[in-house]
Amino acid sequence: MLPALGDMALAGATCVCVLQILFAVQAARAPERYPAAPALLNAMVSSHLLLIFVAYCAMSILFVQDAFEVVFVAQNSHVELPLAYKLSAVWGGHEGSLLLWMLMLAGWTWCVGRFSNNLPTSTRAIVLGVLGFVAIGFLTFTLWTSNPFDLQFPVPESGRDLNPLLQDPGMVIHPPLLYMGYVGFAVAFAFAVAALIEGRLDSTWARWTRPWTTSAWAFLTAGIALGSWWAYHELGWGGWWFWDPVENASFMPWLVGTALIHSLAVTDKRGVFKSWTVLLAIVAFGLSLLGTFLVRSGVLVSVHAFASDPERGLYILAFLTVVVGGALALYAWRASQLKPETRVAIISRESALLLNNVFLVVLAAVVFVGTLYPLVVDSLGLGSMSVGPPYFEALFIPLGLPLVLLVGFSATLAWKRSKTGPVLRAAALPAAIAVVAGIALWAGIYAARGAMALVGIVLGLWAIFAALRDLWLRARSGRGVGSIPSSLWGMSLGHLGLGMFVIAVTVVSSFDVERDVRLATGEVADVEGYQFRFEGTRPVEGPNYIAERATVTVLENGAPIATLYPEKRRYRVQQDIMTQSAVSYNPMRDLYVSLGEPMGSDAWSLRLQYKPMMRLVWLGTALMMLGGFIAALDRRYWRATRSASATASGATAQQVS
Repeated sequence: MLPALGDMALAGATCVCVLQILFAVQAARAPERYPAAPALLNAMVSSHLLLIFVAYCAMSILFVQDAFEVVFVAQNSHVELPLAYKLSAVWGGHEGSLLLWMLMLAGWTWCVGRFSNNLPTSTRAIVLGVLGFVAIGFLTFTLWTSNPFDLQFPVPESGRDLNPLLQDPGMVIHPPLLYMGYVGFAVAFAFAVAALIEGRLDSTWARWTRPWTTSAWAFLTAGIALGSWWAYHELGWGGWWFWDPVENASFMPWLVGTALIHSLAVTDKRGVFKSWTVLLAIVAFGLSLLGTFLVRSGVLVSVHAFASDPERGLYILAFLTVVVGGALALYAWRASQLKPETRVAIISRESALLLNNVFLVVLAAVVFVGTLYPLVVDSLGLGSMSVGPPYFEALFIPLGLPLVLLVGFSATLAWKRSKTGPVLRAAALPAAIAVVAGIALWAGIYAARGAMALVGIVLGLWAIFAALRDLWLRARSGRGVGSIPSSLWGMSLGHLGLGMFVIAVTVVSSFDVERDVRLATGEVADVEGYQFRFEGTRPVEGPNYIAERATVTVLENGAPIATLYPEKRRYRVQQDIMTQSAVSYNPMRDLYVSLGEPMGSDAWSLRLQYKPMMRLVWLGTALMMLGGFIAALDRRYWRATRSASATASGATAQQVS
């Protein structure tokens, strides 16, 4: 009965979304005729969420019960699979990942309905109608081409097991967070479409949109960081980013989303960049849909890809064209009306943020071209090619370094207009501290190796000290630390995290050391003053795999400081061989060991790596994520403006009708 229940829940959710759209259209055209519109729309979005949740719970129970009569369960589970991975296997394949996507979208829609009671009725109706339209697109896609509740007969005795790459604690958390970010940009998109339909983009609209966009960006930051952490620990190569096409698919909306939250801040504060802001909202969600297409179309070969059915990819591509193409057509129709409320001075925070956004969009374009160009070449029959890390690094570094410089300068600039002298004096102290501390770190710890490393370290410190200076000035000019609004705390934490991340990436890419060695039992290899003593291997058995587990003792100055247990696992069902690395870490360095192949005579190949400041990569991204969530909680965004809303409701109702 559970598969039938899941099917009925998805079909019911589709019907509810159709009603939601129809009622939203009527409520937007004549809100005065529908005084109960907010309550009815809330009931619809609540019903939508409940039905999707029922379908998701039914699928989870089917996995726990080993219901192999369901095709999706049989393809992604096994009787020996641990319970935690049975639950995460729900999104471990194409069909289930869509179910998770729809659950996230229903949750975001419910939150918008629940926490946007201060919006004008017409605006709220349009936003919920757009979100309902997006939901219908994915519901029909799931029911027609990717139904997770399809049955099979005869019923197999066991399943094919979950992809071993996904049997990792990081993958239990990574996809939900990533999808929360992807889907969250649908809210910014819906607000942008609503503003275009009503013909009014102003500071009030930006203030309504900011908390949703910032929350989505924070979730996406967390999802990308966890995916990077998973690749670092699970794949055994010691890297944390490989410019994989599917990694890029999540990075592109993150870059554009970063530009969007800065542009929204300017539109909110000064009423300018409205055209730029709404375009960024459309593009950010469009890139999220593009990532969905790339992962599920079969055009990419990646450890992250879900499906290889061209028909499914064609549906998503058509849906992407309708959604983004329609929004861009609406944007073109309203473009002539999107005039700035004030003029922007060249030396001002607004100009700095605009230039900051230009760099971010250019970086997103670099990733876009590097990801899709090989696919275009291949589809035109011009041969096959690949674009790897050298392309991205050659372009990202010269574009990224000025961006970090701008991050620090934007904190020293005032809104409306600044003078060159005061700006330079304001920047002098954090710049001097950054240069002195950077040279001390570069020369004192890393022996003055590599001029570009010094540039990266100084710029990272510059971003940190400029953010701290901004906080200190605000606390001194107000009533202390308690007078600092959440939005400023969030921005400063985000910039602190960015500076920390830049320093970590610079140091780990410039000064890491890697050795591939052959060690027999009792032999020692030295890496950067640390001795790695190989103690041999022993067989171990997991719930659904068997492994050879090595024991490696790490010594410093002859004294043991850590014992590491890297593994080489073979999963019983799929017979995949996986490398499980082992890491000893402290704030200043990671010692990374991965087990290779047996070399005979009781010897094994091992990869030993010394990675300085690797922990700061994760800490920096964690601070950026935390800053996003804190900024989204600013009470100014959530404070009801009922009088303004009532006025806007009457004005926009006439425009829509």
